[in-house]
Amino acid sequence: MILSPGGGSQITPPSGLILLHKCPGYTSFDSLRDIKRLLGSGKAGHTGTLDKFAEGLLLVLTGRALKLSKWFTHCDKQYEGTICFGIETDTLDPEGAVIANAALPSRDTIEQTLSQFRGKIEQAPPAYSAIHIDGERASTLARRGKAPEMQKRPVYIYRLELRSWEPPFAKIFVHCSGGTYIRSLARDIALAAGSRAYLSALVRTQVAGFKLEDAMVGNREQGTDLRPIDRKVFNALNIPCVDISLENSKKIIQGKPLMQILDKTPAFSGVSGNIAALFEGDAFIAVIEKQIDQNSPFPNPCFKWNYGYVYARD
Repeated sequence: MILSPGGGSQITPPSGLILLHKCPGYTSFDSLRDIKRLLGSGKAGHTGTLDKFAEGLLLVLTGRALKLSKWFTHCDKQYEGTICFGIETDTLDPEGAVIANAALPSRDTIEQTLSQFRGKIEQAPPAYSAIHIDGERASTLARRGKAPEMQKRPVYIYRLELRSWEPPFAKIFVHCSGGTYIRSLARDIALAAGSRAYLSALVRTQVAGFKLEDAMVGNREQGTDLRPIDRKVFNALNIPCVDISLENSKKIIQGKPLMQILDKTPAFSGVSGNIAALFEGDAFIAVIEKQIDQNSPFPNPCFKWNYGYVYARD
């Protein structure tokens, strides 16, 4: 579906997913502005910020699909980044002030150091980030001259490769869990290699199963490619899809007890994991989640399926 300028006459904004190629020099918020204008509505939001200097894939949800955001936010991501060794900035990117200088490491040292950052690691986010501390963004505190204490948290690095080394620039590939800061990764790699660094360029190439090559370029005038929330979307999120009958879809829309419906759904017996998407034919009905049953009489934790979001009800 192509939304073109003038779409603001629509009373109800269309719902769906847009794969957006954010251009460098624009904030993630700036990149949404044109989409909101084409939609004629403010009901559009991205599911993972990219820094202003960075470019790459933003997943944008519109209309009632915005309520699906939490199932997109924590997806794994892939990046191509360039680390500039020898200099560290306060923002850990090209826009910050220089706070440290150091000698350049050798290629062998960088290669050996990368092995320390594969698998599960503890990472402190950048001081200049959107993380909230006592109700304020860390970046706001940092700009006021305060030094926010950034607590380390676990992230997972599935792949980390050195693609090239042309001193002082090292190009890397990263496949990581959601919540990983590549700026912090560049800083920590440099420190472990006996140097200092900042991230001079970054491209997000993939989020879950969604790829940058399939995205539309942001800040254009010819329209917006809107994808429906269908099975392809959930396949890309690695969330299983379950077929339900028309009769059961009506019960779900009415909010009937979920377990009574699932017990009569043969396809549901093979579902593993804690999330599933329910479809009646090609129509997306709801997301359901497995959660701890707070009313269970048993001492050990018991789980039951609950409604996550009934998409077809809105």
